[in-house]
Amino acid sequence: MSTNDFDLTDESITSERASDSHASGLETEDRSPGSDRIELAGRIERLETENDRLRREYVRLKRTQHRTRALGLVAIGLIAVGGAVVFSDVRSILVALGATGLFGAVLIYTLAPETVVSADVGERIYSALASNHRAMVGSLGLGDERLYVPEPNRSEPPAEHAVPRCRLFVPRYQEYAVPESDDGPIVTDEDARGLVLEPTGRRLFSEFERGLTTELESDPERLSEQLSDALVEGFELARSVQPDVDSRRVTFAITDSAFGNVDRFDHPIASFLAAGLAIGLEQPVSLEVTDAGERTDWLVTCRWGDDRGGDGPSTDESA
Repeated sequence: MSTNDFDLTDESITSERASDSHASGLETEDRSPGSDRIELAGRIERLETENDRLRREYVRLKRTQHRTRALGLVAIGLIAVGGAVVFSDVRSILVALGATGLFGAVLIYTLAPETVVSADVGERIYSALASNHRAMVGSLGLGDERLYVPEPNRSEPPAEHAVPRCRLFVPRYQEYAVPESDDGPIVTDEDARGLVLEPTGRRLFSEFERGLTTELESDPERLSEQLSDALVEGFELARSVQPDVDSRRVTFAITDSAFGNVDRFDHPIASFLAAGLAIGLEQPVSLEVTDAGERTDWLVTCRWGDDRGGDGPSTDESA
């Protein structure tokens, strides 16, 4: 093999490398920022379509589950009633079983919700409300204190449209007095200047109290357990709520909130816990929410009495 052959080989290799580099450069130029944006937009659109499909499928499955359960109870009821006709010795038992099955089927059919609202929808609705309230608090120049104040005469059942038994008070100054029960929403009294609102958790607490099979606890530890169980098992607003109870302070460790960040204004989870403690203990409760870091998602701290900190008010509303 001659020297010319080696030269030709080197030239062909160099030319192939140059062609590859040129082609790769053209390919890079073709992938302009505009094409990347179009590809990203298409991917987002496909994900949104798939998300909508999964939501519709979830609603369909929930309805199918309710219908299947109702039909199953109907079948059990009819079989039991038919058996009562044949077997006279156990007729009373079979009639009772059949009546129970048919009654359960009617309950499932009538009480099962027709529509299922996803947590995403509820979270977006709350986000708008929280943003509006935060803007209102900022425009009024109010402080960071959040005080949940129970209404007096808690033993008297409120009317359907009565003032809620717990109020959220956002004072302007560090030293303040609790406003009168009929004041609000904007209180202009110099010693009680601030904003008075119905807490988000007030209506949730009303639902929780109606579903109680025992009396509402007045002991902080047992009351905290009741409220924690309601958030997880009843309302399903969090995957886990673990209370840490002190003499005049409770810290709840929140994991997997269904409504996003818990540190927003009057968040349903924090509001329910603070309002529930205020009503159950019958005294004002201050609220503080912090990011828990790696241990859990959020820490919701409720304080009452001397542990509320700051220069807070007297608990006597007549002052």
